Amino acid sequence: MSDSIAKRRGRKGTLSRIDPLESPAPSPPPTSRVAELANASRAQNSFWEDIRTGRWVVRPSSSLRILLIPVILHLNWILLTPLITTNPPSSPFAPLLFISHPTPSPTDDVTDPRYRKGPLDLLFIAYYIVFWSFVRQSITIYLCQPFARRFGIYKQAKLDRFGEQGYAVIYFAFFGAWGVRVMSMLPTWWYNTSAFWTDYPHWQMIPELKAYYLVQAAYWCQQLIVMVMKLEKPRKDYNELIAHHIVTLWLVGWSYGINLTLIGNAVYTSMDIPDTFLGVSKILNYLRMERTKIVFFLIFFCIWTYFRHYLNLVMLWSVYTEFDLIPESSKRWAPLEGVWMVWWMKWQIFVPILLLQILNLFWYFLILRIAYRAVTSTEISDVRSDDESDGEEEPAEQKKKN
Repeated sequence: MSDSIAKRRGRKGTLSRIDPLESPAPSPPPTSRVAELANASRAQNSFWEDIRTGRWVVRPSSSLRILLIPVILHLNWILLTPLITTNPPSSPFAPLLFISHPTPSPTDDVTDPRYRKGPLDLLFIAYYIVFWSFVRQSITIYLCQPFARRFGIYKQAKLDRFGEQGYAVIYFAFFGAWGVRVMSMLPTWWYNTSAFWTDYPHWQMIPELKAYYLVQAAYWCQQLIVMVMKLEKPRKDYNELIAHHIVTLWLVGWSYGINLTLIGNAVYTSMDIPDTFLGVSKILNYLRMERTKIVFFLIFFCIWTYFRHYLNLVMLWSVYTEFDLIPESSKRWAPLEGVWMVWWMKWQIFVPILLLQILNLFWYFLILRIAYRAVTSTEISDVRSDDESDGEEEPAEQKKKN
């Protein structure tokens, strides 16, 4: 027996060279049910950890779960409560999903519903902050970055930038179009600025205006979270972007709170449409479509000038010269009656729009620098970007092709 063991141990007297045919059989893997339970437990722990740490902002799977909880609870409520009582109360989860606070229509027309502002609007905004976190990360990770790789972009820094701009284009294109649609339903159609003030207060909102306003507010709150958590690599104009977000939220909050949503819609539209073209211009730059990006940049330059400067100055001029069109009965401080327009509120409206114009002029200067470079050297690049040479290198095969 000792000779047999010695042979198994080999020359060095160890068991490392045992014949595999004679080795003991490995322990059986866990059953599929056990594995499923283990994976489910890890996923559950990860979900609660994401909520605790705030990582749900960057993990679409976690933000989607958060979004589904009120939906499931709401559906269960409307399906099950009629089985319990003949007069079921309204769902307590509805304010998260839908706009609240309906009010009688001034036209007494059932086909012309109206809504007012109210505390439940904060729940709606909170839910859609999570919604935009899910949409942002899903579009960036699963749509834009794979698209960029197909066009030969492999460095992670550039993939991140491409994803940010792809998401921005989709968002601003949608809301630019929605903003125009909402404005077409209002007396302010295409910057009829006198309608900002006549018939004030405009506290009875059409449903689309209220939904548009609150979903936009949720987007800007979520973008501020992105900036503060530095989910996007800061650019050279990081401080200016923070200032822009703060001023935008100031405008959104005040205009909604004091029943100036008509001018708010006009400001939103003047910002969203040029931002769409800005994002497309950057994407063309990342894709190195040299001729196309130069032509598109010229189109973008004209659109930016018209919307961000001309229309912005039109609105500033309206605040300065047409503020007194407000009915005399509304030129007082009576929040319970929905009127806030004492004399100094004119400057409360004027100052944030002026600050936006100052920020726009800062970016306009950068755009002019890019235009100068395009004319003198046929080169267009985003002068706000930091060095993007860091990140993952391109695959070796791709380098050989290049």
